[in-house]
Amino acid sequence: MMAYFCWSNSQKNNANIQKIVAFENAFERLIEIISEEGGSEGGIVVEDCLLLLLNLLKKNSSNQTFFKEGRYVQKLAPFFDLQNNEPKSLDVGWSAQKVNNVNSMLQVVRTLVSPSNPQQATATCQKVIHQCGLLKQLCTILMASGVPADILTETINTVSEVIRGSKTNQEFFASVSAPSTPPRPAIVVLVMSMVNEKQPFVLRCAVLYCFQCFLYKNEVGQEQIISTLLPATADASAVTAGQLLCGGLFSQDSVSNWCASVALAHALKDNPSQKEQLLRVQLATGPGNPSVSLLQQCTNMLSSPTAKVQTRLGLLMLLCSWLANCQLAVTHFLANSANVPFLMAQVAEHVDEQEALVQGLCSFLLGISVHFNDNSNATFTSESLRNLITKRVGLESLVEKLVSVTKHDSYTMAAQKPQLRYTQPEHLLIDYEFTSLYKQLEGNLCKSVTSAEDAESKKTVEDHDNIVTQYKDIIRVQDNDLNELRGRHEALQKEHKAAELQLNEQSSQIQQLKDQYALMKAQGGNGDDAVRIAAELKELRESQESLRKETAEKDDVIQKLKNDLTIADAKVVLVDDSGVNQNQISEFQSSIQEQKKEIDELKLIVAAQKDEEQRLKVECTDLKNQLTQTGEAVPSGDNANIVAEKAALTAKHSESQAQLAQAEDHNSKLSSDNQKLISTNQTIENQLKTVTDTCSSLTTQVKKLEEEIGDLKDTNTRVEDEKEKFRKEAADNKQELDDLLVLLTDTDAKVEKYRSKLKELGEEVTEDEDDDEEEEDEEEDEN
Repeated sequence: MMAYFCWSNSQKNNANIQKIVAFENAFERLIEIISEEGGSEGGIVVEDCLLLLLNLLKKNSSNQTFFKEGRYVQKLAPFFDLQNNEPKSLDVGWSAQKVNNVNSMLQVVRTLVSPSNPQQATATCQKVIHQCGLLKQLCTILMASGVPADILTETINTVSEVIRGSKTNQEFFASVSAPSTPPRPAIVVLVMSMVNEKQPFVLRCAVLYCFQCFLYKNEVGQEQIISTLLPATADASAVTAGQLLCGGLFSQDSVSNWCASVALAHALKDNPSQKEQLLRVQLATGPGNPSVSLLQQCTNMLSSPTAKVQTRLGLLMLLCSWLANCQLAVTHFLANSANVPFLMAQVAEHVDEQEALVQGLCSFLLGISVHFNDNSNATFTSESLRNLITKRVGLESLVEKLVSVTKHDSYTMAAQKPQLRYTQPEHLLIDYEFTSLYKQLEGNLCKSVTSAEDAESKKTVEDHDNIVTQYKDIIRVQDNDLNELRGRHEALQKEHKAAELQLNEQSSQIQQLKDQYALMKAQGGNGDDAVRIAAELKELRESQESLRKETAEKDDVIQKLKNDLTIADAKVVLVDDSGVNQNQISEFQSSIQEQKKEIDELKLIVAAQKDEEQRLKVECTDLKNQLTQTGEAVPSGDNANIVAEKAALTAKHSESQAQLAQAEDHNSKLSSDNQKLISTNQTIENQLKTVTDTCSSLTTQVKKLEEEIGDLKDTNTRVEDEKEKFRKEAADNKQELDDLLVLLTDTDAKVEKYRSKLKELGEEVTEDEDDDEEEEDEEEDEN
């Protein structure tokens, strides 16, 4: 594992090495270590493992796919099971190590569902995270009390990317409720934190990112948010997300204004029907005052001289997102005759850098009013607006201000990633999704403003959007159909393989039956053949049973021999490791050689005995033949001679039989001795192997000790060199001290000499001077 950590610091950006390490079972081992070390409650080892895991997965789609397909995502779920480990109260808190561990694991999860990953891979990981219950555990941490602010912020960011673009996960998140009385939806609790200026700025940005991800490609969620603002569906007794957004939109805090504006803009993104529905929202401005529309209130705030730059930028992004691709919203906007003159005045002014960004967005809103104008307002038709721009601002100046927005640092920073990565509130100026809208419409707006033939261009854009939407729907349907067909294809493939195997087996059986039938037909078989076959089958079964019994008996014999071998090995005296040397090995080898020679000699003796036995058997057979021939061929008159000769042959035969029996006994004894010697030889060879292994181990240890001794000698040499150096310095210091003492003695002698001369010359040398000089000398000596 230490090698892995070294690799993590040196090769973290090498995708090929990351892949090699991953496929060497690194994920399994890291998760095992994390679990063994206590998970989130573990120490620095857990944090190191998580950092290594993060390096293996970050920006490496191959390792991410392997991690998902290896079912390692499911193994992350127990890490976030913090219900039994949560602090009992806020006073207990989390340890710094636990905060680091949980934060690192959250980053691992975010790596798997990062928006920068391929869309298909991200969608698959999101699905797995929901199925294994990991999303539910993250939501539990999100709604829990006593969680540190930085962990809560990172958890919100993690949940955001887990639900982003995933319909199933977004529906699950919408159903999550906070453990309060009465229960409130999690999205409402989060929006309350976002519009609360007392909350940490980073936490508020994380909540806004979560709200954006919840509404990303989620038309149902957009409708739910907008419906809480409509008069017919708004519930006055309950706090809703729409009410909180309106409260933040018109609060005195510029950050709340910006966040609420951007959140509402995301509720309208690519959803023309909700843009028209939002036009119905009416706001009460005060007791006895008539209500005004939300659109009118936004434009009133925008034109307020006390509005901050951050507030105006947020309102402008909301208005641009609202009016884009919605002619009805443009008509309502132009119905207020003060809106166009205000935009003209803003665009015509000379302002500083941040005001230039406001000026560019005002130009963008003015261009939208021209491009998506249905000319139903006779005062502000496309042509009249174009003429006003030409007279008051200038077409080239307006186009230049539109182009300048994309060159602003805030725009460039916002266009990099969906997440809001800001540390200071004053940096919160442009939203990521607004940059996409700006890129999409900038060129068409420039053409509409500078050309009278904007109708065709507008129609082309609308047609293009409709075509894109249609293609998206078609692609979505085709993806679902394709996934379904893939599943059916895999199931059919499995069924096909199983059917092929069954067909092959049946074909083989049919062929065998055909062969048997042809054989029986050729032999003219009848019912007797069936009886014969049954009898043969019974004999085969009996033979099989007999073989099985023999096999069992042989297994018992083998087991018995193994037990005998184990007992014999246990009786062998083990050789002490410290006494093993080359002489003992040589003695064992010599013993083995001698026993091999004895075995060879015994084999020769056995062979000779067998030859003698065979010869005796042949002689015995000859004698029997001679006896038989003698009994048959000799006449009856020579019976006495025959009897005598037969008795001699019988005695010789008996002697031969005795010699043969003796030879067989001797042969059996030699075979037994031979078997014992072979067993002893095997035992000695095993002992020799053990001794050899022990020698090798000792040799390795000796080499290690020699290396350590060499290191100690080098260290001793360095110490001796430093010691010699210190001795030389001490000798030099001593020599300098002796020189100083000599110099001091000479100086005292000279002082005494000068004092005597002064006395001789008649000068007075007081005793006080002598005493002072003596005291000074004493002080110098003490020092």
